[in-house]
Amino acid sequence: MKLAGRAFLAALLILAAAKHALAEEPKSSGTGFTVTADGWLMTNAHVVEGCERIEVKGRGIATDPRIDSTNDLALIKVSSDKPWTALTFRRAPTRLGEDIVAIGYPLADLLSDSVKITTGNVNALAGLKNDTRYIQISTPIQPGNSGGPVVDRDGFLLGITSATFSKKAADEIGITAQNVNFAIRASVADLFMQSQSVISLSGDKATGQPVLSTADLADKIAPSVHQVLCYGKLEPQASVQREETVTSLPRPAVSGTLLDATGYDAIGFDYATLKDVSYQDCRNACDSDGQCKAMTYNAKHRFCFLKNDVVALIRNRDAMAAYSSSKAAEIIMSDFTSYSGMDIPGGDYKRIRQTNYLECFVSCIGDNACKAFAYVAKKKECWLKDVLGRPKATKGIELGVK
Repeated sequence: MKLAGRAFLAALLILAAAKHALAEEPKSSGTGFTVTADGWLMTNAHVVEGCERIEVKGRGIATDPRIDSTNDLALIKVSSDKPWTALTFRRAPTRLGEDIVAIGYPLADLLSDSVKITTGNVNALAGLKNDTRYIQISTPIQPGNSGGPVVDRDGFLLGITSATFSKKAADEIGITAQNVNFAIRASVADLFMQSQSVISLSGDKATGQPVLSTADLADKIAPSVHQVLCYGKLEPQASVQREETVTSLPRPAVSGTLLDATGYDAIGFDYATLKDVSYQDCRNACDSDGQCKAMTYNAKHRFCFLKNDVVALIRNRDAMAAYSSSKAAEIIMSDFTSYSGMDIPGGDYKRIRQTNYLECFVSCIGDNACKAFAYVAKKKECWLKDVLGRPKATKGIELGVK
């Protein structure tokens, strides 16, 4: 009996060891940070896309992922009995050269698995090819930093770590660029949150409040920053760290005489509107009409807009566009993102009266100072803006942000 008991115990130990050895390992990891007191976290879309299961280490399994692939943002929700500490979005605009801090979990499988902090500066107020959704930062970025917060010296959120200048791009230009990294502006993330009915905290530094030391800043921000683990099948395009070389439109899929562009709105002159139809109905209507050069389908409202001309494509997460291959060489490759029912108060430097949306859009594209435009359809007014402030929901306004 003793020998049988020992053999049984040994078998249990072997089985336990085997289970431990076969424990599931994450496919990739990144960083997220709390944006609401009830457990919503922000991270990069490329951190969580393609995951069968998402875990916020030490807090639980994330559910209800909300993805904005166009702007590389994602929201995930975790239910937990422990309290959440949300970061505050800064209202004041980002300044060139200001001191910043990035917090995250870089190289957690090689270095320590604790949160890490790096300091740097805002090097430029735009990203690659003048993409004003981004700021360029000098804080060192490594795989695992993706989705982490970039804060000012008072702990207010300025951006979300997203990308670094790739080795491939460096090889192509023959220059090894140092500390060329990019963060998505907090204002872009705030727009995404509003589109998902998730309300952020916002604020500014109180007058006379002293600047925090790096150590005190780490103590303040670290409780809001968490490691995000991706388990299961990972899609080929997903990665721990995205490397940017250019900002461009997705490569369209060719089908007949029309080219598809999901997540975009075709900007042109509408000559017909179809209501309560499917995307395929909309596409077929354009394909069979000789004067139709492009179409936009609004999935949210099931509206179809047929256009007899097209000049540009503008990002819109609720839209699906298609355009004639004969117009492909003429279309402006726009870096704008469109938001319905949104406005950015302030920053207006030019008003254009008795105009339409297309003319408003083209006016902003042709003006280097313009970072955004707001079109008021009821008044046929266009407002050009040179400052990206805090957005808010506003009925009747069509907002376009570079």
